[in-house]
Amino acid sequence: MTIEVNQTLPAGELTECNEFDPANGCPTNPQAHDVLAMSKGKKIVLFGVPGAFTPLCSVQHLPGFVTHADSIKAKGVDEIWCLSVNDAFVMAAWGRDNQAGGKVRMMADGSAVYTKALGLDRDLTGGGMGIRCFRFAMIVEDGVVSYIGVEGSGEFGASKAETILELL
Repeated sequence: MTIEVNQTLPAGELTECNEFDPANGCPTNPQAHDVLAMSKGKKIVLFGVPGAFTPLCSVQHLPGFVTHADSIKAKGVDEIWCLSVNDAFVMAAWGRDNQAGGKVRMMADGSAVYTKALGLDRDLTGGGMGIRCFRFAMIVEDGVVSYIGVEGSGEFGASKAETILELL
């Protein structure tokens, strides 16, 4: 069942990698974070994408949140998280390529465990991508969802940065 407005985020972990090896530039030292502990007492915008380095995600979705991060945070948001069913190394590299550092936290759910707990998983095995995440965005206040917009295939409106900015 998909998470809804007024529900508390499920318990679980996401992984983040913020360090890079100076010798080769590869991401290092992934760290697991408890979602409930990280969201406690904070207002967070959490958006999910089907995959790092995929066209719409890389050209519009993540860049929109990077571009509007300061305006979103000026409306009382403590953090912006990008979630994808990719490993922490891929998410770190994708964030680096999009200058997300200090603006958007790149949160990995490599085995889709947290995505499934949210009820936002989708099977894209037929397209060679395996289990992935629906495109979505939510506003979370102290661990409770106050807005969620989930996109259907080919849609991009309810989860874009501009929409979230208008709702804050």
